[in-house]
Amino acid sequence: MELDLHVKTHKQVEWEQMTPTQKKKQLFLNQKELLDKFLERHAISQAQYQKSLGDLRLKMGFPEAKQ
Repeated sequence: MELDLHVKTHKQVEWEQMTPTQKKKQLFLNQKELLDKFLERHAISQAQYQKSLGDLRLKMGFPEAKQ
């Protein structure tokens, strides 16, 4: 019996169906989630979090959310 290693996961299929804009937004959200986890676990300071999030927003073109 031979395994088909070309079977795609649900996430891979979802990703392939996204537009470039949707992919960019998802990458941003994934990176922000990682920063959130670092802050929550005290792996980075609040200042480092704010700096990194600000840099991420600038580089990816996502302005700060209006309060």
